[in-house]
Formats: sequence, structure tokens, C-alpha cells
Amino acid sequence: MPTALTDPAADAAALLRRLGFAIFMLALPVAALFTRRGVVVLAPLGIILLIIASALDRTGRPAGPTLRRIASSRVGLSAGLVLFWCGLSLLWTPFLAEASERLFNIIGLVALTIAGILALPERMRSANLYLLPVGVAAAALAGIAAVGLQMGKPMDEDGQNLERGLIVLALALWPAVAWLVSRGRRLEGGLLVLVVAIAALLAPHPLPIQGLLIGAVAFAVTSLSPAFGVKATSLAMAGLLILAPLIPFVLPPLLRVLPANMTDVLASLEVWRNVILNEPARLVTGHGFETALRGRLIGRLPNEMPSTLLFESWYELGLVGVVAGAVALASGAARAGRDHPLLIPGMMAGFASTYGFACLGIGTAQIWWLTAVAVAALLFVAIERGQFRTTRPKAFIHGSR
Repeated sequence: MPTALTDPAADAAALLRRLGFAIFMLALPVAALFTRRGVVVLAPLGIILLIIASALDRTGRPAGPTLRRIASSRVGLSAGLVLFWCGLSLLWTPFLAEASERLFNIIGLVALTIAGILALPERMRSANLYLLPVGVAAAALAGIAAVGLQMGKPMDEDGQNLERGLIVLALALWPAVAWLVSRGRRLEGGLLVLVVAIAALLAPHPLPIQGLLIGAVAFAVTSLSPAFGVKATSLAMAGLLILAPLIPFVLPPLLRVLPANMTDVLASLEVWRNVILNEPARLVTGHGFETALRGRLIGRLPNEMPSTLLFESWYELGLVGVVAGAVALASGAARAGRDHPLLIPGMMAGFASTYGFACLGIGTAQIWWLTAVAVAALLFVAIERGQFRTTRPKAFIHGSR
């Protein structure tokens, strides 16, 4: 009997692609809860599998036209300017070796992420994408169990890993919800948000639930009015970043009238205010890439110094880097999901959660954090390419219409 011809290369590519997405969507969210290196190790492995799969069946996008389109876009140009300014700031940073290594790692991560996006097929199979909500749900349940085991114990390395893992889980939640909503599974999407919110709420520190709530607000607003939600999200991110130097002057009087104890926050804002008043010229050039973290570690800067994207961007890169970053953020949010309206609320929630975490105290140059953001971006691109639909012909009974 004749047998159907099969293409071994296509079969191998499909298997490798499924394994790559299983790493992103099943293994990575769970591993992030228990080990700091989980995200950093698994993400490149998943991308490499996608690249090999694309090389086998040639389903990825042509690199040349895609790269030219990215490089010539407003997002690409402004993001490129940020990287260029980071490199130029190495001329005046006091931590040349450490800053050079960190910048090299970031550029490598950006290049690997772009390669992974290029390796994604034009049409993503739904079977691969449904792994994402399954993985997020499994990680949320594992997180709840881990929080229960950690409850009452001091914040050791396991507790820090758990908090980082819940932050990664909150980032992975929004592409999962966007995918479910685009498939008409709003109830399942709501249940997924609920399970992740329970895990985040039980965390030893409030950061996971805070970032998750910021994303949830953006999702709700954009669901009610997509145009307003996109504009509000993009303007809020860019405006807050550009106007950040006003925060240590405007916010303290407001915090002092609150009944809650804001001593630590006020001390942090006082440090920020003194930095601006003592070195106003540095608002233009910044102190150089990697100076905020390294300065704190060696005691050159006070421990009360803010650990937030808003302070570190201005302190390290100054006006040039901040304006370029603000343009990149606003342009990226304005462009996201334009071709697929059903994805827009989830994408705005992803932008808002990521930006919220960075503003609330995530070390923005840490590789585990940047890798998690890169994975979330890749997942959004994947679900965007899964939005094709085929129209089935209607079946008619003979003799009737």
C-alpha cells in the first residue's frame, strides 16, 4: 500500500518548535519560582530551539526586510539611541569594566530576542499557544503552594526567588489572557487572572500584586475604550519618565499628610532631591551607565537611594537617554496590537505591569528581569501571529437553502 509522503525536516522542526514553546510556556514560569537562574538559562535555550526549527522548515520571516523595518521605525530608532547613549556614557562612567560587561549582555539579549522573533512562523499553531495559559495556571498553583511553605519564615534566598518568580508570572499572565480573550474564552481568562492574583497576594512582599493590579487597571480601561486606553498608557509611561525629577519636590508634602508611616519613602526622596540640587548639570548627561547600582554597592551612594527606573534612568543616562526611552515606550505602546484589536487590552496590561514593576523597585538592568521582559515580548509576538482565521464553507442540505 502506498504511504503518504512525509518531510522529516518539517517533522523535526515542528517537534523542536513545540519543545521551545514548552520551555517558554510551561517550564520557565514554574522554574522562575524556585531558582534565580531559571529564566536566564531557559529563555536562550527556548529561543535557540525556535531558531533551529525555523532553519529546518524555513517558516520564519526574511531577516533583511524585517530588520530594516524595525531599524527605521520610531521604536527602533529611539531604542537604538538609548543603546548608543548607554555606550557613549561609558566614557564618563566610573565603573567602565562592569558597565561594559552589562551593556554587552544587554545587546546580546536584544539580538537573541530579535532572532527569536524572526524565527517565529508567520502562522502560529493554536496547539502551541494554548500551552501558555496552561503553564501560567500551573505556575500560579505552584506559587501558591510555595508561598504556603515559605509563610512565617524569614526572607531568605528561597523567598527572594519566589518573589522574582511571581513577578515573572505576572508578566507572562497578560499574553496568556490576551490569547484566551482572542479565542473567545473570557471566562477562562478571568479565572487565570484570579489564580495568579491569589498567588501574588500571598507573596511575602507586595510588589507582585502591585504590578499585577497596575496591569489589571490598564486592561480594564482599554477593554472599555481601546483608543483611550492606548493613549493613556503611552502618555502615562512617557510623561512619568520625563517628569520624574519633579517627584522628589512634589511628592514629599503629599506623603507627610498620610496616616501611614512613610519614613523610608521620604528618606529615599530626600536623597533623590539632594542629587538633583547638588549636581544639576548631570541631569543632561547623567553619571554614566551602571553607576546607580555599583555606587550603592561600594557605599559611594547612600543605601536610601531610590531603586526605580525613574531615578536610575535620570541618574545614569540624563535627559538624552530619558527622552529617547520615553519615545520608545510611547511609540511601542501606540503601535502594539494595531492589526489585532482583540489583543490591545492584554498588550496595554503587559506594558503597564512591566513599567509598574520597573517604577516600584525592580533593578531594571538585572539580566533576569530583562530576560523576563524579552520573553514576554516574544510571547506577545507569537500570539499576534496566531490570530489568523480560516473561513469554512457553509454546508447546505440538498434541496434547501
